[in-house]
This record gives sequence, structure tokens and C-alpha cells, in this order.
Amino acid sequence: MRVLKTSTRKDASMGTDAPTTVFIPVHCAPKKAPCPTCGKLGKRKRTCTREVRTVAFKTVAFLRITYGEYAAQCKCCTTFRNTPEGVLPKAHYDNKVRDLVLDRILKDGMNIDRVLESLRREFLLELSTGFVYDVLRGRAEQLDMAEHRRKVLEHFSGTLCVDELHLGRFNLLLATDPLSDLPVAFALVVANDQDHMLRFLRNLKNWGLEPRIVVTDGSNLYPPVIAELWSEADHQLCVFHVIMDINKLILDAVRRMRTAMGRRGKAGRKKKRGRKSRKAKARAARRGATVKEKAYFVFKHRYLIVKRQENLTESERDDLKRMLGYLPELVILRRFADRVYWLFDTPKDFHQASCRRAAILHDPAFQTVPELVKAMEQLDDGKFPKLMAFLKNPLSKRVRTNNHVERTNRMFRFLEKVRYKWRRRQTLVRFVVLKLDEVWRDWKSPTAHATDPPKSGRRCRMQAQASQRARPVA
Repeated sequence: MRVLKTSTRKDASMGTDAPTTVFIPVHCAPKKAPCPTCGKLGKRKRTCTREVRTVAFKTVAFLRITYGEYAAQCKCCTTFRNTPEGVLPKAHYDNKVRDLVLDRILKDGMNIDRVLESLRREFLLELSTGFVYDVLRGRAEQLDMAEHRRKVLEHFSGTLCVDELHLGRFNLLLATDPLSDLPVAFALVVANDQDHMLRFLRNLKNWGLEPRIVVTDGSNLYPPVIAELWSEADHQLCVFHVIMDINKLILDAVRRMRTAMGRRGKAGRKKKRGRKSRKAKARAARRGATVKEKAYFVFKHRYLIVKRQENLTESERDDLKRMLGYLPELVILRRFADRVYWLFDTPKDFHQASCRRAAILHDPAFQTVPELVKAMEQLDDGKFPKLMAFLKNPLSKRVRTNNHVERTNRMFRFLEKVRYKWRRRQTLVRFVVLKLDEVWRDWKSPTAHATDPPKSGRRCRMQAQASQRARPVA
């Protein structure tokens, strides 16, 4: 391909604000060219010219392509025509335009209307909605999913995270590898039920995927499916979801106690109408906060009851101490939250975790609060071994939450505006495939990250110079 000097053409009759039209000559008509099917060289019969729209900022730009028509020397066809690199056969737009469309959808998170408006404003391109769908279909057809499957099987760590996400009237079933930081597979189904989940995970087994541990949330879809497909694999329930459910019950107890406290604040004589006098305000200030004001303070700072001790600031510690002074019943709730974090944070084996669980379940103070009794059901004999399944793995391979696949789901949830008006299943599948292909292309093996040399930047050079200045002189 040979790019000649750019020629421009302006329409003076339209005024000074008329767009500039640019023609970029491109010559790709050698005497011999390979057949697009078998690669055998054919002889040129004649040359032709066509114009293809390309990208230039605030300019109407065309590629004026001179190509050849060739007589085939094989049995694939009679004649064929060649095309320059970056331009598809019979295309009205080159690949730069297609890349702009994909970048605005996949990287910038624009919907189709915003994509068309952006390209019209910046590059004077008048594109149609059908062209955008053709770009998505064409790029999806170029992907090699078999190569992706081979890559997943090669780098699979043995830990599989599974979750589901609602995308309009469809459901996205997603599986990821948290240790290799790699999306494994997905399926777009019409119903989030056990049959579709079984079919999705059976396809992974047919690939040859044999996980040692499967991490899921507390949904009832997973236990029978995992027991049927991978009976020897450990089922790890997400600790984050269990702690979240327990904290919700603790906050329900705080809300109940605060409501009862607020009712006590409304008892007694009714207040006089009108504004308080100066003396009345002084007497109220000497008495301190009323019961109703204390109840409001407790409700406003209720999150401190379930916040971790190490994450509390100094002001939050003072507020928590003040809350416990206003409502002493909250001491039991705060101690229960601390014991739950203590249970999941630092057990070295299942025996130690079981002893800690027994200490929580047999505490008589916790049995007096109905919400805590319900919260302790999350730690029953059926669930607790699944919550502590991560203790069987080495420290470097312990995964106790489903957060990795949840982050991938959150990525698609943030792209809600992009796919909101898409109703066809195949369009959503292409969108999900292309978005995950970005992750697969940018992925690096964890061993490659560990062997990367340290980056040399301005801060590193400044630290090196400072260490040299601080070095004592012999």
C-alpha cells in the first residue's frame, strides 16, 4: 500500500464554516496478488478506483483507493479483487471508524445514540444504528473462543467463583477464577433456575474444568448442582454475604431498641405551646439531652455498632461510647458483632474455628436478643463447614468470598445505559463477549506480574538520590 500526498477540497459557496473534504490516495494494485482463499498468485487484468470514508477530526476524509482486479490461476474463483490493509472488502468505512465505534461503546460506556452523536460532532460521520450492530457482529465473529478455552484450562488455579446477574429480561451466569484473576465463562439465559445453572456448569465440566473448590453465595441453586457435577470439590459459601446478613439482623435489633427508646421519650407531660423562654432553654441545657434526642443520636450513628474496631476513627470511637452510654442494651450487639469478625478473621484451622463458634452460640447474653438468635442460625451445623472450607487450602490460595465474580458483575451493571434498549439476546451476547475479550486481552499471568522489574519513575530516582546524599562519606 502506498499513501500519496493529501489533497484537499473546499466548497467556497457554503461559507467559511463549511467542512473540509480530504482525499487520501492509496495505491494497492501490484501486477500479481494472492488469492484471498488459497493464496495462489493471480495476474492483474485491470485497475479500479473506489472511495472509502476514514477518520479526520472536523474533516470529511476519504481514502481514494486504487486496487486491482486479478485473473485467478486456481479453481477457487474466476477473478478476485484485492483491498488495502485496514479496509474490508466492499466496505464504505475503514477499520478506524469501526474501532471508534467499539471504543465508545466498550471503553467509554456510551449508548448507541451518544456514539452516533459523538462521531457526528467530532468527525462529521453520519452513521446509522444498523452500522453499529454490524460492527459488533463483525468484531464478535473475529474472536477465537477455542483459544480462550485453552487459555483458561492452562492457567486454571482450581478455584471457581460462580454468580448470576439480571440483565433486563435475561440473566447472566458468570464464572471466574479469582486466583488467576481471569473470567472463565458466561451464559445468557432467560430464567435463573436450577436447570439453566446445571447446563451452564456441565458445559464447564465438558471443557475439562475440574475445580477443587467452588465459591458461591447462599443461593439454593448451587448445592445440588455442585454435588452432582463435582462431588469431590469443596463448596465454599461467601463469608462476605453471611457477615452482611448477620449485620442486617444486628441493625434490626438496633432499630427495635431505638424505637422503644423513642416511645419512652414521648411519655410524660405535654410541652407548652410556643417558643421556650431564655430561662427554659437554660434549664434544658443544664438537664442535658432528652430521651428523644438520645434516640435520634443512636439512630443516626447506628452503623457504628457493626463497623470493625480497627476501622473506627477517634471521633467515631467517642460517638460509639456515647451511644452505649445512652442505650446500654447496645453493648450486647456490639460484642456480638466483634465476636463474628473474630470468628472469621484469624482461625488457623477448622478446630479453632469450631471452638470460637461454640463460644458464640453458648453465650447466654446473645440468647436474650431474638435478632441475634436468628443471626446465629447462619452458623448452623449445615452451613458452618461450607463457610470454613477455605481453611483446607494453603494461605496463598485461600478464597473465602465471592467478591471476584461480584466485581465482574458490577462492571456490567455500570454499563446499564449501554445495553438498556437492546432486546435481542444475540446483541447482548456479542456485547458481553466483546467486553470480556478486553479483559482477556489485557490479562497477564500472576507469575508474570511477580517477575516484572520494578518501574523506574521520578519518585524512585528522587529516593535513590536522597539515599546517596544521606550515605556517610568515608
